[in-house]
Amino acid sequence: MPIEILKTDVLKKLFAQHFHAPPERVQPLQGELGGSGRVIVRLTGGNQSAIGILYDVREENIAFLEFSRHFRRHGLPVPQIYTDDLAHGAYLEEDLGDTTLFEFLVENRSGEDIAPPVVEAYRKVVAMLPRFQIEAGQDLNYKVCYPRSSFDRLSISWDLNYFKYYFLRLAGIPFNEQALENDFSRLTKFLLTAPRDYFLYRDYQSRNVMLRDGQPTFLDYQGGRKGALQYDVASLLYDAKADLPPALREKLLDHYIETLQSFIEIDRAAFMHHYYAYVYVRIMQALGAYGFRGFYERKAHFLQSVPYALKNLRWLLEHATLPIALPALTAAFKSIVTSEKLLLAADLDKPGVSPAEKSPAQDSQTEKLVVRIFSFSFHRGGPPKDESGHGGGFVFDARSLPNPGREERFKALTGKDAPVIEYLNQQQSVHQYLANVKSLVDSSISNYQSRGFKNLTVSFGCTGGQHRSVFLAEQLAKYLRARNGIEVVLRHIQLEKMELEKLQLEKMGK
Repeated sequence: MPIEILKTDVLKKLFAQHFHAPPERVQPLQGELGGSGRVIVRLTGGNQSAIGILYDVREENIAFLEFSRHFRRHGLPVPQIYTDDLAHGAYLEEDLGDTTLFEFLVENRSGEDIAPPVVEAYRKVVAMLPRFQIEAGQDLNYKVCYPRSSFDRLSISWDLNYFKYYFLRLAGIPFNEQALENDFSRLTKFLLTAPRDYFLYRDYQSRNVMLRDGQPTFLDYQGGRKGALQYDVASLLYDAKADLPPALREKLLDHYIETLQSFIEIDRAAFMHHYYAYVYVRIMQALGAYGFRGFYERKAHFLQSVPYALKNLRWLLEHATLPIALPALTAAFKSIVTSEKLLLAADLDKPGVSPAEKSPAQDSQTEKLVVRIFSFSFHRGGPPKDESGHGGGFVFDARSLPNPGREERFKALTGKDAPVIEYLNQQQSVHQYLANVKSLVDSSISNYQSRGFKNLTVSFGCTGGQHRSVFLAEQLAKYLRARNGIEVVLRHIQLEKMELEKLQLEKMGK
């Protein structure tokens, strides 16, 4: 039985326990369109309905559940948590319907002409933000925040490098590495001079607000932490695909600051001193996400948001002046907004267009290039032999990367397990390593295909062959499988040996 079905059975059991009757229907809600990695379903039975969530990052689940209960104690409109089974990464929450603020906006606008009920909904959402940031933020348990308890130097560094490696590099935007790092350092130092003793929601955007009878209810705050006030309002007003007109953004910002002044004493000029820097960093985080999902994971629909983000960048370059000089970053922004490649990439995901029609397809009679990807242990056998007869390819040594195997919590896991993936995804050196690997392998694949070669071998080795090499092999395989004209064969040599040893021990035990 597929793992997905077994996991859904956990949600069915929770539903039956809570509502005292089994669900009659289980309906997936987001499929491949979601970017979070969660399985989200609606379970219904009789007059009862609930949203079921499956996610295997325990720390993030704990943060969401505790935040939800805390916010409800403060009277904030967030979903009620019915029940949970953290051992299986499952929980049930209140069903808030199907209409997001984003969908309400799309259905009630004509270009920049946005219907009054939508504007009113936005005003309510803006006015609710200080209650999260200040009222509920005062006594929130920040110890459960994941992955960081504050939007600190390291958090900012992750976002900036996410932008650099998954957007700038994969989009082919030229930049000077050291000059850009110098600008990142200056920008980070400036951002951290803003007051940061507030709850930072992190993803305060139109898709995370549900509307029922015109009233907003809020979702997806599990990434929340301490931070500056400016970040969340920037997230909402510069939400790329929402594409709010500049005049409306300014009115909503005024409404937010007016509401904020009823909670704390705040000087508008002091707030605005840091505001556009936080707008920029939020846009960079979003572009990094679009690049990761669109360029790296080859989920082209994420690239549809890029032209709107570019539109926001263009407006900022023309109208917003930062108090600090960021010449290398500004140059990169200017290259982004004039990039024909980005506009072309974003145009690939049109409805009714198949993947084969989105890029030049190989002749159906041409044999595919077979890319064999291996993970292995340098200490337990070394690189695998090339059995294709080609004798070429790459052997990458991953031992320079941070080693999850040195931490007790990861020793029984592999590079295919979510906690290890999460750990390695947070390492800047891993992002740079993967970007360099993909660049080399992409170049060779193009060359091999043009010359009619049939085989390419790519091997990743680490100390034990269990964590880093497995993670890298999995990531490269996922990346290449979306490419036309390639057959990917993936093997984990050391994991196969470990499984064989386990089976032999079980037989001996019998």
